[in-house]
Amino acid sequence: MATWQSLYRFIYYKVQNREEAEDITQETYLKALSYMQKKNNKIEKHISFLKTVALNIIRDKGRKTKRRGTSINIDGINPGEIALEDPTESIIEKETIQEALMLLGKEQRMVINLRIIKGYSVSDTAKRMDKSENNIRVIQYRAIENLTKILKWGE
Repeated sequence: MATWQSLYRFIYYKVQNREEAEDITQETYLKALSYMQKKNNKIEKHISFLKTVALNIIRDKGRKTKRRGTSINIDGINPGEIALEDPTESIIEKETIQEALMLLGKEQRMVINLRIIKGYSVSDTAKRMDKSENNIRVIQYRAIENLTKILKWGE
């Protein structure tokens, strides 16, 4: 399906867990198809509709988790693995990427935000930025190239 990749990226960005993102993506398609069959109508903006369904599923799961609380199997925890997970490394990486993005030009930063972070297609990004699809591809290529140079330079 043409929408799968961008929907999966969108969901993964929200939940930050591969298995959960896969489950939510699958559940999103099931709910969307069920809705479309019940209402017997065609959704014009598929990806927007799917993202809305996905957000609702994520919110519902969050509410259920808050009500139930989180259960942890203490016997299954390996202290050595947990000790190696340092959240400051993740925070530093995110800050480094944010700083690198700020060094890009406005257009390149916008394309990276729309295409990679938010998961929009090339055609959606082109429409939003009022540019051709080829122009978006070139801007994205150059932005990634620049980010690579900036991040390697900072090492």
